[in-house]
Amino acid sequence: MNTIRFKKMDGTAVALKKSDINSSLSGEIIMPDSEKYDDARALWNGMIDKKPSLFVRVSDEQAVVKAVNFARTHGILLAIKSGGHNIAGKALADGGLVIDFQAMTDVIVNQQQQTVKVSPGATLADVDKATQQYGLLVPTGINSTTGIAGLTLGGGFGWTTRKFGLTIDSLRSAKLVIATGELLEVNANQHADLFWAIRGGSSNFGVVTEFEFNLHLAGPEVLAGMVVHPFNDVKNVLQQYQAAIDKAPEELSCWVVMRKAPPLPFLPEEWHGKEVVVLAMCYVGDIAQGQAATAEIRKIGQPIADVVGPMPFVDWQAAFDPLLAEGARNYWKSLDMAQLNTETVTEIAHAIQTLPSDECEIFIAHLGGAMTKVAPHATPWLNRDAHFTMNIHTRWQHAQDDDLCRQWARQLHAKLTQYSMGSIYVNFIPEGDDNSIGEAYGSNFARLKSIKQQFDPANLFRINQNIVP
Repeated sequence: MNTIRFKKMDGTAVALKKSDINSSLSGEIIMPDSEKYDDARALWNGMIDKKPSLFVRVSDEQAVVKAVNFARTHGILLAIKSGGHNIAGKALADGGLVIDFQAMTDVIVNQQQQTVKVSPGATLADVDKATQQYGLLVPTGINSTTGIAGLTLGGGFGWTTRKFGLTIDSLRSAKLVIATGELLEVNANQHADLFWAIRGGSSNFGVVTEFEFNLHLAGPEVLAGMVVHPFNDVKNVLQQYQAAIDKAPEELSCWVVMRKAPPLPFLPEEWHGKEVVVLAMCYVGDIAQGQAATAEIRKIGQPIADVVGPMPFVDWQAAFDPLLAEGARNYWKSLDMAQLNTETVTEIAHAIQTLPSDECEIFIAHLGGAMTKVAPHATPWLNRDAHFTMNIHTRWQHAQDDDLCRQWARQLHAKLTQYSMGSIYVNFIPEGDDNSIGEAYGSNFARLKSIKQQFDPANLFRINQNIVP
């Protein structure tokens, strides 16, 4: 075959000559007959099985410009793959062209200015490795294999959010290719509307080719670890946890994970596979002060294990990677909650006792501190109140369990919605829930739509949590 068949934005198809493709694009061209094709289309979420018509593995900005121009000229679907972690599989498009950033992973630290420039193919591990050697960090997420691009464009929160804010709160500037093929540098003074939009508005406005962040003094050692409780004490643990975390300093973050215990080496073997409540904490600051700050949380109940201690921040950032490895089938439903009331805890307790697989879990992140000091309309991320983000995370291995696992998540989500704040995190929206995009932005949605209309009226950048112009 001398042609490649693409799906167009209007739903029709077009066949383009391979010779024209090769002459119009630069970078590594991966077609469906390439031995690299299946590797290129592999995503973190094993449920997603999409078959793009072409990957362009770019290595510089001009290659991105050419790919954007090519997609726009021919009206074909365009997707952007950085880390490939998006739960809904938005890194790929069936029949589309994919800009693949696997080859662009540079992280360049300016120690004197305490800034860092990051290429869009970099992972959180790449960023942490480069910055922590200087005792500096960007506030990011909790899974080191996550891509910096998708995390940042959706907002980004993790262990250091309470101390340093969301990932977008540290973004100084970005370079991006917009729908016309122009390469723009955006910051608070240049293209300020566009800079506002990309700080939480997902990849709706262009293809970012470089991020520049402010860095913060922290690490390389932190106080971190887990305290594991038997699940039959969940109501007492969560009640005391909520009281303790409300008084915690900004340096301390403590998240809750509820699931069946994996065979972790510090857990007695008789607890493997049994339901547990895990308090996972990280104190970013003086270790002695961290011991004092975590004391109240660590006194809760009768824990099975307490493995909180000094460790390199880069190790803590990767601590949950083995439980979140690529390839399993995943489905999420999430909610923002002002508090964990009695009704919420009761529903969670019942759900954990009916887990559809051993890998399913509910995690609760406590957000507040520095994040709350940014005005709700200063970025697209609207909910700046201190709150809990609960992720109902179903994870399993076999396709025959798809309906069972998704239904479990949906049922629990439906029961808890009445106790929620009504806001959601755009990066946690699963496949099939695209109609909930407005919930992620609330009163900021109208401004996002206006900026989308200005910079991408044809909706070239639609393979994302799409803001329709």
